[in-house]
Amino acid sequence: MSKIEKISEMDYEIGFYKGVLDKSPNFVEALSVLGDLYTKKGLYEEGLKIDLRLSVLRPEDPIVLYNLACSYSLLNNIDVALMNIKKAINRGYSDLQHLEQDRDLDNLRKDARFKRYFSRISKHKAA
Repeated sequence: MSKIEKISEMDYEIGFYKGVLDKSPNFVEALSVLGDLYTKKGLYEEGLKIDLRLSVLRPEDPIVLYNLACSYSLLNNIDVALMNIKKAINRGYSDLQHLEQDRDLDNLRKDARFKRYFSRISKHKAA
């Protein structure tokens, strides 16, 4: 599949999920897929809007909080990204290996506060 075909397929999927959400605006699974599509397409502001909607619908969900941290990291809002990654971990997010490799968190991982925090929780999880 060429890059152009992949983009137009992604645009089709975005349109599809937007249509689903027009009829059912709180459909969590559709919101999750749409947010992921926006992020993959580089539409980080749109992805953040979706993640914020999800955080209202599921404020205690560690995956929602993790994705919110990713959106803020992509937009280089490190303070809010750090706050949300801590919330995600406190609410039960535990895939530290994924957290270490997720490209969406590259900006956050450069932050000294995150490095200290991650070192602390990594040692705690290993114990």
